[in-house]
Amino acid sequence: MFSPWPGGALRPNKEPVKYGELVVLGYNGALPNGDRGRRKSRFALYKRPKANGVKPSTVHVISTPQASKAISCKGQHSISYTLSRNQTVVVEYTHDKDTDMFQVGRSTESPIDFVVTDTISGSQNTDEAQITQSTISRFACRIVCDRNEPYTARIFAAGFDSSKNIFLGEKAAKWKNPDGHMDGLTTNGVLVMHPRGGFTEESQPGVWREISVCGDVYTLRETRSAQQRGKLVESETNVLQDGSLIDLCGATLLWRTADGLFHTPTQKHIEALRQEINAARPQCPVGLNTLAFPSINRKEVVEEKQPWAYLSCGHVHGYHNWGHRSDTEANERECPMCRTVGPYVPLWLGCEAGFYVDAGPPTHAFTPCGHVCSEKSAKYWSQIPLPHGTHAFHAACPFCATQLVGEQNCIKLIFQGPID
Repeated sequence: MFSPWPGGALRPNKEPVKYGELVVLGYNGALPNGDRGRRKSRFALYKRPKANGVKPSTVHVISTPQASKAISCKGQHSISYTLSRNQTVVVEYTHDKDTDMFQVGRSTESPIDFVVTDTISGSQNTDEAQITQSTISRFACRIVCDRNEPYTARIFAAGFDSSKNIFLGEKAAKWKNPDGHMDGLTTNGVLVMHPRGGFTEESQPGVWREISVCGDVYTLRETRSAQQRGKLVESETNVLQDGSLIDLCGATLLWRTADGLFHTPTQKHIEALRQEINAARPQCPVGLNTLAFPSINRKEVVEEKQPWAYLSCGHVHGYHNWGHRSDTEANERECPMCRTVGPYVPLWLGCEAGFYVDAGPPTHAFTPCGHVCSEKSAKYWSQIPLPHGTHAFHAACPFCATQLVGEQNCIKLIFQGPID
């Protein structure tokens, strides 16, 4: 579905309108066991044949659980705010012909369009490495897109369940706003960060905020699930922009707009860059054997010709067994070219095109995982603080979610061309 880059023909009218795509950080083009149905590493949001959006309408203040149940069983969408055992506010939602709604969460029930599970760093996300207790909400968030241009996308915390309800129980953070409407936060919250300057090599990280159930923007709570909400940030909105990051406490999603993707390299471009680097016949400066990045389809298997690199200096070699020093850690070696001691790892091409901010050649590797991408993409992700646990933030490789280390979090690779 990608347009040629750069430029390319305009989309024919008969193709469905694409609002944008959500890409899960920590995966290199697909889930380790393959994308299946609604569970995949990338989800495209298209204009629906018929609008399914909803908007708030009638508000009921109820004093008995039976009456609350009667309203929530009417078959309409509703949000229930339980204030006490004797008082619940139920906000009914009615059909909105101008918007499409998409829901994201851990649940595999039918209201969820995009099923997301906890990302395990280092891409060891196999069936054997299942998280024992997920921190991602079953109905985590909803994205509402305008059906008319400019197709604005907005994010809200919480999703409607199979009964078309959102329940905020007694323990959930909730409140009545000065204008009288109810709002609240989900247990672990939905955090959003809009990069300053869009999703380009010039962008700077924005500030992480929390989004409420009604889509207002708040400063972060003291810890992820604290009862006390942050301060309202009136100058900011819940409108997603190209490069916005959405954190669901266990998985982080990147939002790419259709226009942003139009100017992004595709899998074909990344494959062409791979072939170009291999065609230059880089050599191991010691063994003098030719090195080659493996094909994109063989992402997990270390091959004989695979390039390896010393991540302290960037010198690229073939695999060899020497350079161990008794005074260093197990995976640390001494580079035979410059004697620098540091991690020695196989290099993997970053294959998820959505994470690239430009179409430059793959010249830089993240440390310590060895995923390779363009210089501007590596430097962009090296400076982005991603939520980790309940109140920590750190930069991570977008292709495998490994926490980055080192002075710059990435290193320029030094390839040696063929001697002949």
